[in-house]
Amino acid sequence: MVRFTLLGPVQVIVDGGPLAGIAPRHRAVLAYLLLNAGRVISIDRLIEAMWGYDQPDTARSQVHASITAIRKALRGAGDGDLLETRAGGYVVNPAQGQVDAQEFTELVTLGDLRGALKLWNGEALEDVHAHYVAGARDLWNDRRLTAYERLAETELAAGRHAELLDDLAAQVTANPIREKLNGHLVLALHRSGRQADALAAARAYRTALADEQGLDPGHAFAELERAVLNDDPSLRLAEAAEPVQPPAPAAPPRRTFLPYDIPDFSGRTAELERLADEQEAALVTIDGMAGIGKTALAVHVAHQLTGRYPDGQLFLDLQAHTAGSTPVDSAAALEALLRQLGVPVDQIPATPAERSALWRAELAGRRVLVVLDNALDADQVRPLLPGGSDTLVLVTSRRRLVGLDGARALSVEVLGERDAVELFGRIVGDRARDEPDAVREVLELCGYLPLAIRISAARLQHRQRWTVAYLAGKLRDQRRLLDGVSAAFSISYEQLHEDEQRMFRLLGLVPGRDIDPNGAAALAGIPEDEAEELLESLLDAHMLLQLEPGRYTFHDLLREHARSLGADDGAILQLLVYYLHRSRAAMDRLFPDSIVQREGIPQPQSPIPPIRDADEALTWLDAERSNIIVTALHGPEVCLGFMGLALRPYLDRQAHHDDALTLHDLVLRRSRKLGSHGFEAQALTDLSWTYWRLGRYEQAEAHANQALEACEQPHEEARALLTLGNVAQRRRQDEQAEQYLKRALDLTRIGADTWGEAHVLGYLALVLDRAGRQEEARRHLDVALALHRKIGNPGGEALVLNHLGVVARHQGLLDQARTRHQEAAALYRKLGNITDEATALNGLAEAADDPARAVEEHAAALALADASRNRPEQARAHDGLARAHLTLGHSGQAREHGRLALDLYGELGVPEADEVRALLERAG
Repeated sequence: MVRFTLLGPVQVIVDGGPLAGIAPRHRAVLAYLLLNAGRVISIDRLIEAMWGYDQPDTARSQVHASITAIRKALRGAGDGDLLETRAGGYVVNPAQGQVDAQEFTELVTLGDLRGALKLWNGEALEDVHAHYVAGARDLWNDRRLTAYERLAETELAAGRHAELLDDLAAQVTANPIREKLNGHLVLALHRSGRQADALAAARAYRTALADEQGLDPGHAFAELERAVLNDDPSLRLAEAAEPVQPPAPAAPPRRTFLPYDIPDFSGRTAELERLADEQEAALVTIDGMAGIGKTALAVHVAHQLTGRYPDGQLFLDLQAHTAGSTPVDSAAALEALLRQLGVPVDQIPATPAERSALWRAELAGRRVLVVLDNALDADQVRPLLPGGSDTLVLVTSRRRLVGLDGARALSVEVLGERDAVELFGRIVGDRARDEPDAVREVLELCGYLPLAIRISAARLQHRQRWTVAYLAGKLRDQRRLLDGVSAAFSISYEQLHEDEQRMFRLLGLVPGRDIDPNGAAALAGIPEDEAEELLESLLDAHMLLQLEPGRYTFHDLLREHARSLGADDGAILQLLVYYLHRSRAAMDRLFPDSIVQREGIPQPQSPIPPIRDADEALTWLDAERSNIIVTALHGPEVCLGFMGLALRPYLDRQAHHDDALTLHDLVLRRSRKLGSHGFEAQALTDLSWTYWRLGRYEQAEAHANQALEACEQPHEEARALLTLGNVAQRRRQDEQAEQYLKRALDLTRIGADTWGEAHVLGYLALVLDRAGRQEEARRHLDVALALHRKIGNPGGEALVLNHLGVVARHQGLLDQARTRHQEAAALYRKLGNITDEATALNGLAEAADDPARAVEEHAAALALADASRNRPEQARAHDGLARAHLTLGHSGQAREHGRLALDLYGELGVPEADEVRALLERAG
């Protein structure tokens, strides 16, 4: 019988062995159908499951191809009737016992927990990648852990606590804040006569839960802890249990994130032997020039060593030499690594130091292999190194990382002749064996560089009439112009059609990291379908890479080669203009309430690909944001002021404050160079607002005052005054704040600026509220709410609702306040505005009548404020957490959050710092 495994690698088992030849994408489709066995799955649902919102144009044909391939494989295995086509799509109907996931569920239902857990062979859906996989994997891994908890409970009841201890300890290490697991461990230790260890385990859980979630254990765990402390007789077994067979321990979850190991990997025998013999090394660096094969070597040896490191194999590209990208900083790198280890994102701390400590703690007691690829220098790598664990770290870099103490260094040179011949022959086949002298000449012309060899061999592989000698001749003719890898690139370039060559040259000029067909069409001045065809042709010729569907990029060396061939004939200007007009179209979908603010942007001279809705607009902006910014930085100095005007609401709402500062500063410098006072004032107001968002009030104030001097338009002057009013309000300079905001209000009304009037009213209300003028504040907010709803501005509506909550709380109307804050948070969440959602959640917590609820809601606000680097709301959340914990009697946690709040308030220069000092004195 054919059998299917999903609880580990996705495989089709025939006659006891896995069926070969089923591509990863086809296995992903098969796994999804098996997870939904007995249900008809439409092709649209399959497409969404495979790609989510990022669907390629070929998605439907790819799914059809997968279904065809699956049918062919099943027919070959003798089970061709398993997959059926129905009117609404496709359905699989496996027999009982054919799918391990179904069998697991059945065995758990029957109570055979040990048998159910034996079915697992790693993580669910371990080796397939699709949009649906992450959620499905987490669901099934949780079911596995729940089954293990039930088994542990059964074994404890049977008196097998001693045999259970080691496995329980390992499970708790992997899942430190899982309460039931920790309870089982505490009970097992107590029944084994280890009362001190049991209490230590209970304290460890309390500490972990408090540190990671700011919570105390539940009532059941607290009662168990009390009972252990008192050696309560109720914890003892009523009678000696009948001996039972020890349970088979559930296999620990294996997390494998290694990239594909190329099947034609050749040579490097000495390097592989040395790496395999590094039994005691915890850190090995692999350095060498670009294209030398460092990543391929690291990935290959990592796959060979997986047996030594059963607790996980992790991979992270640090992007030190990735065109158009900045090196990954330690905070982002640690977050990615912790998530690969399975740490939930909401449990990852905010600061690099805390993340580094958690990373080391997670690795303690585990045997994990980590590949850190494309590192910049020792400083980038050092925070990512484990402590004294059994983890092996492989680091690749173009530089020798001499500053890493204790590292074993391996410098990779070009391939030796024998290894190069083997690599070339594996790709080319018989023609290489028939012409050994010509092969050697080709390898010499390629400089024995693996990347150059691969490109030349791939070209020959697809030219059946070519001989190796002919390829060598083509390379030889270029030696006077280009040598080594450039010669190989030139041959590939010459074999392109003229229009493909032009596209290749133009792409070399693009400052951004990657490009989509629409951008390429604008760059080349051709239709989108023609551009996509050219991109696909270059992809097939191995002149481009596709790291994600629908987007195209270069290998570093190929980008440099393309750039050496190109001359800008206005193509980058065309691309920048395209980015401007597509950004405006996206903004009009995302922010229809502020279309009038973008009316000054000239209309495009040629049609721009339409954007259907707000979701598509946000997806496009998220994909292109870094490309737009880097093109503005390094491209022609044109239309930058319009670009800043177009992008400012998106950059603000999505908390891309670094990009906002970069763009608006660029606009400022360009406008001053050209003497454009209008764009100068715009840039200054945009910079002042962004600095205000970041809590950098001195810079916000300085830029806003400069803007007032440069302003020629009432709406820009009003924006500058709004920022000054907000800065004064944060500093509790309420009289000054009111003056600024009332001047701003007059200007918005003079200019018939409904959008601006509504915003100013919303902020002015906060000043009036703090002055005790709640009724006046409410009237302002009622008008602001009506105006925002009139122009269709949900972000402004959320802001007013949040401020209504503040006023209601000060009036003692806590239920009304919480309702308004909840409404505001829901609107912000729908808009994807985590910066202001944090504000709403802090307000919600401040209106809570239960300190435990306040802890939960302030913690949620803090997570969002950390993610958006919203320092004022970070400080407010820590302040609220300190006060709530103090009320609950948790003086230690109160002091910790109080100190963090005090540090932030001190940096912000606001009066709340004095209030927190008083709080810390009360907390002891």
